[in-house]
Amino acid sequence: MKRNNKKGFTLAELLIVVAIIAVLVAIAIPVFTSQLEKSRESTDAANARSAYAEIMSMAITGEKITAAVDRGSYKIAATSGTEGSLVYTATIPCKQQQEGWQNTSIDNIAGQTPPTEVGSGKTITVTYTQGTNAATVTAG
Repeated sequence: MKRNNKKGFTLAELLIVVAIIAVLVAIAIPVFTSQLEKSRESTDAANARSAYAEIMSMAITGEKITAAVDRGSYKIAATSGTEGSLVYTATIPCKQQQEGWQNTSIDNIAGQTPPTEVGSGKTITVTYTQGTNAATVTAG
């Protein structure tokens, strides 16, 4: 007596499902990588804006720091400038991996166009001298 048991999937059906999953993963990886880079860039810009805000707060209150202050994502130092003014400098290490800004929504850091020389192993520097009207933002 022969049993006619046809439960389950055939090998061809399983291979087709695996192929579809592989195609979806191949499409998803570049999208995920791109979004990850955009989030790194947004983090760099947010850290630069935060450092700028802290520098301006220190300058307004006349806070004098004698050693570099480590805020985790950036460091702030103050040095003597000309005519006794203080020069505040924040150094922000770049988290992004690619050179230049990939995210076009990064529009303004400390009232300036973001520097383009950003990327892996580089830093963004925000500098403000007491008595001046604007901070400078550089990268390198």
